Amino acid sequence: MEQTPKANRVHIGFFGRCNAGKSTLINMLTGQPIALVSDVAGTTTDPVSKAMEILPLGPVVITDTAGVDDTSELGPLRIGKTKELLPRMNMAVYVLKTEDAPSEDDITWLSLLQQKKVTTLLVLNEVEGYEAEAYMAKYANELSSFKLPYIGANLLSNDKQSAILKQLGTMKPKDQEDEQSLLAGLVEPHDLILLVCPIDSAAPKGRLILPQVQMIREILDTHGMSLVVQTEEVATALTKLSVKPKLVITDSQAFDAVAAQVPEDIPLTSFSILMARFKGDLKTLAAGVKAVKNLKSGAKVLISEGCTHHRQCDDIGSVKIPRWLKQAGYENLDLQWTSGGAFPDDVRTFDLIIHCGACMLTRREVLRRLDVSQEQGVPIVNYGVLIASLHGILDRALSPFVAEL
Repeated sequence: MEQTPKANRVHIGFFGRCNAGKSTLINMLTGQPIALVSDVAGTTTDPVSKAMEILPLGPVVITDTAGVDDTSELGPLRIGKTKELLPRMNMAVYVLKTEDAPSEDDITWLSLLQQKKVTTLLVLNEVEGYEAEAYMAKYANELSSFKLPYIGANLLSNDKQSAILKQLGTMKPKDQEDEQSLLAGLVEPHDLILLVCPIDSAAPKGRLILPQVQMIREILDTHGMSLVVQTEEVATALTKLSVKPKLVITDSQAFDAVAAQVPEDIPLTSFSILMARFKGDLKTLAAGVKAVKNLKSGAKVLISEGCTHHRQCDDIGSVKIPRWLKQAGYENLDLQWTSGGAFPDDVRTFDLIIHCGACMLTRREVLRRLDVSQEQGVPIVNYGVLIASLHGILDRALSPFVAEL
């Protein structure tokens, strides 16, 4: 955690036709040869990303993409990869070369960015004799409807590096992480928060998982105090405290054991439920758990994780949740899994979607997944909400958020 996590950064995609100057622009902005530059069309194949800071915007991830007009043998696959990035992008930079008129591909992609409501900056790669102002006037019919801010620059020089970065720094990203916080309204200065972090076979070697680290940092930011313990030490920790914690936050997998040790008058919730509130919409995910009771034998359930990791013997998504569902009487379910960036556009064949806390996904991507499920009428629930329900403590786990539900 020496750097801002990738999922918490503003994601900026660089789009445009082959040889428009996307890669050159990225190298100019970063001051590093991040992207491969060549006169050969289609040099950029898979998306290439780089983390950096753009002030006052803050930490960002910039991503170079293949040309939107790639006509090579693998062109359709590369363009498909570029389209997959769109739901994750908070902002976009679209590059046009001033010696070339906007093509049908350019208009299609600018329209797509507009439909996806991605905040976009138009960068005009000025070729000698073709100035940006004249270009925008000449092609006003094609471009004016998009109402995009634009800036012209000779991308072979660094003359406009500061101007472009300044322009990006003042733009408002869509669905960025800092629109809300993990513990908004729950922690005030000097509050004591008890964090329960089990160290079991599934815990990463030598470190805490991302939500636990983020929670500690946010408590520090609010000038609160955190006490971190394992599941077995909860009762002992409470007896040693002179004041009750304002809130106990546990790993969802330990809900049952922790609830048995924490008195009812101390609020209790989980990292996963707080992540659901931070990344997406807790109200939607809490409502989705109602569909669990309607699951019949053979029901089709999608279990989706935002990260890709080596699955261990007691993995929560592939082992524990299926086990808890079976123990609760939901047998012979047709379970399917996705991980990382994979999430189907068509989920209508599923009776329920069970999603992880999404600590490795951007808020924008999580909201898209919620939209997909809602638009297609498929209930979706979060790991933490589901586990609390299966252990009979859902009302207690959601009690800190009653006003929001």
